[in-house]
Amino acid sequence: MAEVEKGRKPSEESTDDSEEEDSEEEPKLKYERLANGVTEILQKDAASCMTVHDKFLALGTHFGKVFLLDIQGNLTQKFEISPVKINQISLDESGEHMGICSEDGKVVALHPRFSSSNYKQFVTGGNKLLLYEKNWLNRWKTSTLHEGEGTITNVQWRANLIAWANNMGVKIYDISTKQRITNVLRDNVSLRPDMYPCSLCWKDNSTLIIGWGSSIKICVVKERGHTELRDLPSRYVEIVSAFETEFFISGLAPLADQLVTLYFVKENSDHMFRARPCLDIIQPLPEGYEEISSDALTVRNFQENECRDYRLEHSQGESLYYIISPKDIVVAKERDQDDHIDWLLDKKKYECLFFCNQKIGMAYINHLVEKGDYDTAARKCQKVLGKNMELWENEVYRFKTIGQLKAISQYLPRGDLRLRPAIYEMILHEFLKSDYEGFATLIREWPGELYNNMTIVQAVTDHLKKDPMNSTLLTTLAELYTYDQRYDRALEIYLRLRHKDVYQLIHKHDLFSSIEDKIVLLMDFDKEKAVDMLLDNEDKISIDRVVEELRNRPELLHIYLHKLFKRDHHKGQRYHERQIGLYAEYDRPNLLPFLRDSIHCPLEKVLRHFQNCRMGNCRRALQMIMEELEDVDKAIEFAKEQDDAELWEDLISYSIDKPPFITGLLNNIGTHVDPILLIHRIKEGMEIPNLRDSLVKILQDYNLQILLREGCKKILVADSLSLLQKMHRTQMRGVRVDDMAQNFSVVVFHCRHMFHKECLPSPGTIPGVQFCNICSAKRRGPGSGIMEMKK
Repeated sequence: MAEVEKGRKPSEESTDDSEEEDSEEEPKLKYERLANGVTEILQKDAASCMTVHDKFLALGTHFGKVFLLDIQGNLTQKFEISPVKINQISLDESGEHMGICSEDGKVVALHPRFSSSNYKQFVTGGNKLLLYEKNWLNRWKTSTLHEGEGTITNVQWRANLIAWANNMGVKIYDISTKQRITNVLRDNVSLRPDMYPCSLCWKDNSTLIIGWGSSIKICVVKERGHTELRDLPSRYVEIVSAFETEFFISGLAPLADQLVTLYFVKENSDHMFRARPCLDIIQPLPEGYEEISSDALTVRNFQENECRDYRLEHSQGESLYYIISPKDIVVAKERDQDDHIDWLLDKKKYECLFFCNQKIGMAYINHLVEKGDYDTAARKCQKVLGKNMELWENEVYRFKTIGQLKAISQYLPRGDLRLRPAIYEMILHEFLKSDYEGFATLIREWPGELYNNMTIVQAVTDHLKKDPMNSTLLTTLAELYTYDQRYDRALEIYLRLRHKDVYQLIHKHDLFSSIEDKIVLLMDFDKEKAVDMLLDNEDKISIDRVVEELRNRPELLHIYLHKLFKRDHHKGQRYHERQIGLYAEYDRPNLLPFLRDSIHCPLEKVLRHFQNCRMGNCRRALQMIMEELEDVDKAIEFAKEQDDAELWEDLISYSIDKPPFITGLLNNIGTHVDPILLIHRIKEGMEIPNLRDSLVKILQDYNLQILLREGCKKILVADSLSLLQKMHRTQMRGVRVDDMAQNFSVVVFHCRHMFHKECLPSPGTIPGVQFCNICSAKRRGPGSGIMEMKK
């Protein structure tokens, strides 16, 4: 953008005094020429109209084209609409839809909320004002709102109100009540309406500004209230200001409670002198106006332009004003505090700068606030307000009024200079309403002395009732409790959140007495850290207390006892027997090293434990086969492999109310379990599939067992008789006796051991049975027989 030359109105006398006086008056606006893509467009074409959106500009030209531009004037999109001039462009509030009319005599306006499915409406103006709206069949329906008063030259839609101008005047229509509510007659009827067109601008949803020829009217739409005249519209229009100007109006726009007007200047009544257009800021009065500032603009080719060639558009969001002429577009905006300071320096008004430093600073802050730069305004408060507590508090309340407490929060004094606690609490409450993360940041950054801690704790607690699992609020509440030295409350929250600072909090504030009933929570959070902390502080939390707390969490108990055993093999000796089961269940690779290193585990208890474990595992396996697989054949096969009576009993108990399982058992258990045990437990009246075949099979199996037993008995008897005969023959053989038998009676046992009769001890407890002392000592059993030899 390039700056545009400004000047006084041509009607002003150019005396030295006036020039000196004018040079001392600080301007209200500053101007820049919209360049970039606009420059190239207007070299080949000419601007006919433009519409401003907060995000982009839509420019219509004499050659029937529409260009979409960004705020800096760069071309983003181009549309070839018509071979003739674009007359009017209308945008909805979202900027997603655009209505365009060309020089066929029509104008257009979209419903501001056209993007919404409920508001698919727009109007066009030519000889008639036509309303187009989509019906429930998604078809366009047309209705005539007005006709018969000549060509409609301008139409503007705001909220539910449509304003349009024709040769007779300006009308307003209420789309919600479908009523025309006013007719503002045209002044200056001697002026040609095509040469001096009507300018319409909505200031807000109920205020319309009308500029036509040299007259301006400000109209306010009001509710009529209760009336007995039923045919009157529910609304009416009050003209709150009407006055004549010295120039012809090309455009109007609001500036707070003032007006920005674009004038076409006429030098005198005898000769039309096409001077530079003039942009004024005026203060409307009921029957007149007060001029605030006036600038004549040097736009390109202004000598060739007429009143109808100029347009004034404005951006409501940033107070930007666009002066559109066929070969130039100029942007006007309010001067800021930097511009004011530059002007004072340029005019060498150093005394004003020196004595009005804080005043300038406050004015600068006010300016930043007015244009919405709240962060910069808040940052400047640190330098401008200094240590003036009254000014600080006034600014905080102002930021509260405009809903920007968050912006000033990070710049509040928090050192030697401190505001009242209520100020800080007010800001904390504001963050707590809508920004939990920002609230948490302030709690961490602000010293606790700035505010009443209990007040904020209560506020956080109230919010947690609505959102009890919000981790940000819970963490912040824990920090507040810590500052208030209510460590037990903070600890509970940290444990719930599994916060990394929980162990630091315990050590720093010696909270071991508070965690005796929270050991499970600690270990669920971080087993390694928790166990190390407990073992390092046995004097504060005993082993017995830890074991008691972990009694219902055997997997955690194993981790604790295992680490305890690693540190000292004897400290937890009373729990070693219990550890056998824990190792077997959760850590089998370390079971054997534990048994090898521990001297407090009786081996018989270890053996009994493993037997019980084996039985328990078998039962769980059988239960899984029966309940999950529901496969009776596999269950029976498993029970046969284990050959355990208790497993068979479990299998029968589970199957007794399931007829298909009973059938499987009857067919298969005859050789392992007495079928009578199963048959006696079957309820009367139960229908069992294939019962007859199963009973026949049981009897056949029983007969087979009888035959097998009889055959085995015959074999056993025959083998016993054969072995008895063999033993008898062996025992009847002679035994060689050496010379020791001379002169003595000798007793010879069948085991070939010999004794003097006198040397034998007295007979044993069994009458008539004598044992060999040697064999009895070695084999703990009787000898094989006795022979006595006498001399």
